[in-house]
Amino acid sequence: MITRRRFFSSLGIAAGTAAVLGATELGTEMKTGQVASLKPPFRLPVEWYRATVKRFQERLGALGLGGAIVSDPLNRNYLTGIFLTETERPNFLFVPATGEPVAFIPGLDRDMAGSWWVKEFEWYFDYPHAGEYDKVVWKAGAQEDLFKWMLKGLAKRGFGNAKLGIDREPTPSLAKRFREALPEASLNDIAKELLGMRQVKTREELELTQKAIDLHDAMLAFARGFILENGTKVTDFGVRSATEEFGTRTLMAAMGSEVDGKAHHAVGISLEFTCRAGVATAYPHPNQFFYARIAPGQAVQISSVIKIGGYGGEGYRALHVTPMNDLQKKMWDVHTEMTLKQAEFSKAGAKCNAVAEATLAIAQKAGMEKYVYHRPAHGQGMEGHQAPYLSLGDDTMLVENMTVSNEPGLYNLEGGYGYNHSNCVHVQRKRGVIMNKAPLTQEFCWLRI
Repeated sequence: MITRRRFFSSLGIAAGTAAVLGATELGTEMKTGQVASLKPPFRLPVEWYRATVKRFQERLGALGLGGAIVSDPLNRNYLTGIFLTETERPNFLFVPATGEPVAFIPGLDRDMAGSWWVKEFEWYFDYPHAGEYDKVVWKAGAQEDLFKWMLKGLAKRGFGNAKLGIDREPTPSLAKRFREALPEASLNDIAKELLGMRQVKTREELELTQKAIDLHDAMLAFARGFILENGTKVTDFGVRSATEEFGTRTLMAAMGSEVDGKAHHAVGISLEFTCRAGVATAYPHPNQFFYARIAPGQAVQISSVIKIGGYGGEGYRALHVTPMNDLQKKMWDVHTEMTLKQAEFSKAGAKCNAVAEATLAIAQKAGMEKYVYHRPAHGQGMEGHQAPYLSLGDDTMLVENMTVSNEPGLYNLEGGYGYNHSNCVHVQRKRGVIMNKAPLTQEFCWLRI
């Protein structure tokens, strides 16, 4: 078990002074933390993406496909690492079974594309598009079908009669447009192929995920210490603001000259942190803005969802400012036991629904049935929630090197409180291993202010 003192020491923060780091709400100076693992690289290298495209091409060849159209931003980022800003503008990547990928992009991204490793691309001016391609146009005209434009680009590259894949289920209207553009070709749904690749993480993906999780831990430690230091002088919003600034400054200090404003540097970064106090913790997915003053007797949830280079996971801790009544103590203890056991159960070869059933049984056995609202966990990926789901209706078998969340919460709306830890769990052969180091102990989570 990681003790509070050892945990703070691992983050370079003294246990007795973790909170004396300032806050925007109080107008004091903000300092940065030290996280040992926050060292380059902060994104996956081009060589990793090239190797991943090669693995995908091998799958295409095994399926007898000449290539695949990739339109989902998650899949395009997974294969190329370009991390473009996504809007309603159509954007396609074509990966042939052999050879180099080709991109079909909106014109505002042409400089980004030109400086990245996928060198062959075509572009349209903007969406909805009228007129010619690969140039800025000036005259209004009839709207072009950009899906057909991309398909014509494939035809001129020799794929006019090929068996092709696409990373989505073709709707009737999409299939019709495909037949009109390429009547001799066929279109096949290969979404599951790419999802299967993304679900099972490589060593490099896991290392990048661990860096993000370590930053989670530092931010949770800061938030906890900030609450202890400032008590009822601050709101949950103030905790959130101070912690996001602390996390941002800590990561930026670690990245140093890499944060230079240039394309393809400091990509895939998200530093989302929330804090909610009081009755808002009683809702699994609240829809209200959080602005409540920290007070004795309140449940307080602090939660990080951090990504670095597109990879990360979850890090939540269910805190409670004492005093606590007997039911609160029991609910917190039971939900913490569920969290630890679900991680343990999440091993390679286990079925998702079996893990869910065994985890939920802990609450049922403890008489906590009325406080259960949701499944224990979900798969974790670049999109956040990723299949498979540790839910009673999902019989998917967990595979080594998947990552899953860890959040079997309990909620008491009548009492005005709820508890929901979360971690990122690495699925290994003998058991699931929690990647987070923030303690799941009463000492860490039961606060006296």
